[in-house]
Parts: sequence; structure tokens; C-alpha cells
Amino acid sequence: MKAVIVEDEFVAARSLERLIAASGRNIDIVAVLQSVEESVEWFSLNTHPDVVFMDIHLADGDSFAIFEKTDVRCPVIFTTAYDEYALKAFEVNSIDYLLKPITRKSLEKALDKLAHFSPKSNNTDIVSQIVQSIREIKNPYKKNFLIPYRDKLIPLAAEDIAFVYSEFKMAKIVCFNRQSYSMDISLDEFLRQLNPSLFYRANRQYIVSHRAITDLSLWFNGKLSVNLSVATPERIIVSRARSNEFKAWYMENAE
Repeated sequence: MKAVIVEDEFVAARSLERLIAASGRNIDIVAVLQSVEESVEWFSLNTHPDVVFMDIHLADGDSFAIFEKTDVRCPVIFTTAYDEYALKAFEVNSIDYLLKPITRKSLEKALDKLAHFSPKSNNTDIVSQIVQSIREIKNPYKKNFLIPYRDKLIPLAAEDIAFVYSEFKMAKIVCFNRQSYSMDISLDEFLRQLNPSLFYRANRQYIVSHRAITDLSLWFNGKLSVNLSVATPERIIVSRARSNEFKAWYMENAE
């Protein structure tokens, strides 16, 4: 089986290649493409593979533009950081999606689904349905919050949040202007409302904004210390087990 990866982040592409190799399937990756322009040219000039693993967001636009400029006559497995509940439209006629960070289990599931793909299916129509469905999906992540503060509700933009931490089972929000607010909500619940490309759950106690990170320090036993532009009550440590995932997220979403 021949496969193509469309992914503009080197770390993410290499990680996916390793997962595919570790799957034990006979899959030969014939090309790794990094942009809409490069993908359109490749699919216009080459024999199409048996499957394409395609990131949604590329450096020069979203990957849906590829389907508008050339025919992709093979199954497509999208890779994405979107919330899975907003992506039920992907589960159509054997075309699947993988949520980032991609795991071996999710890849195996997608490959099992691919094994039942019928070459007689009209893949072009299926992709068109998916493209239309995704473009109609409203962004599931909040850009603004109403925060209870004394006897008022204060509007707060998500982009103004530097970090969030757990305090007395509540979410304590700290902004770039050093103002802080408390919400009677767990970190898990609050995280579900935040764009995962902008915010990351560094550990059980802290959610950090990508924009607030100044740099990372190497810590003991392969751990990372996350340094922010806004002072934190304690040092934010990312475990050794999650350090590679955190670094991949940090680099992937760098401006």
C-alpha cells in the first residue's frame, strides 16, 4: 500500500511516519508534502496513492483548497487538532480523521477502517460533502467569557488569558495585565472551552497560553520547566512522559 502525508510541521510528519512504520502494516510512504501548492502539483502529476494522511491547516491555507484545484482520487484520513465532537461529519463512508496528538490506537482504528474502503465508492463526492460540512461548523471554542467578579459579570477575551490554575477546586484565571478572576468550574471543564492550538494543559494544576510562554528550561529527569511572561504562584513543570508532546505542540503552533 502506498501513502502520502500532507503535513507542514516536520515534527508532526516524522511522528506520523514512525507510527505508521510501527503499525506493522505494509505501507510505503511515497511523498511528504508541506503545502497546498506543493500538494496540488504532486496530485496533478503523479499516480495517486492508496491513502492520504492530510493535515487541515497548512502554511499556505487550509487543505480543502487542494480538492478545489485538483482531483484527489483516493481515501483521505484527515489529521486535526479540532474537538472530536465538532467533527462527526468526518465519519462518512470510510474516510476517517485522527485527532492530534495522534496515538497508535487511533491510527490502528483508522487503518482498519481503510481496509474496508471500497474502490468503487465515489471518493470525490464524499470529500466534497466533508469539506462543506466542516466549513459550516461553528468554531466550538470560546473567544470570550463572562466572568463573575463581585456583583458584576466582566467580559474577558480568551486571548487576554495568560494561564489558568486550580485553586480550591476552582479555575483561577490570570491575565496578561496581572488581573485575576475565579470561576466555579474545574480545569477540565474550562480547557474544553479553549482552542487547543492556543492553550495547553501543562500538568494537573496549570493550563498555559502559548502566547504567554517566553521559553522552556530543561529540568531534572527529562522534565521541562515552562517560563511565562506573567509570574506564576509556582514553577510549571511538564513531566518527562509529556515533554515531547508539549514541545511538538509548542513548535507546531509557533507564529
